[in-house]
Amino acid sequence: MKNNPPAIEPLLARLSGGAITGKDYVGYFQNEHGEELVFAQRRGEKTARLWHSDAEWQMFRVGDHSIRVGSMMDGMITVDDLIINRAEATWLSSCLAASRHLRPGRA
Repeated sequence: MKNNPPAIEPLLARLSGGAITGKDYVGYFQNEHGEELVFAQRRGEKTARLWHSDAEWQMFRVGDHSIRVGSMMDGMITVDDLIINRAEATWLSSCLAASRHLRPGRA
């Protein structure tokens, strides 16, 4: 008898409060402070969804050009109005690259 592990999508949906299904490309990250991030990209949608526990699980729409790096003086990295650190930006960039083929007009 096969012992199938539980699907990760329902677990991430419960964690973030977002609508995440088996049709989404998903990613999960925990930073050095224990803050959690969840990423979900649905096929055919122009943007992905990002939730961050430190932002009270507010959803942010993210796309290929969403990550912004401030001036060399402040070095602040943002996504929409959310400030993220370098490790989070690296993870998010990887999620966006891995799911690029799911967005319309991308391949």
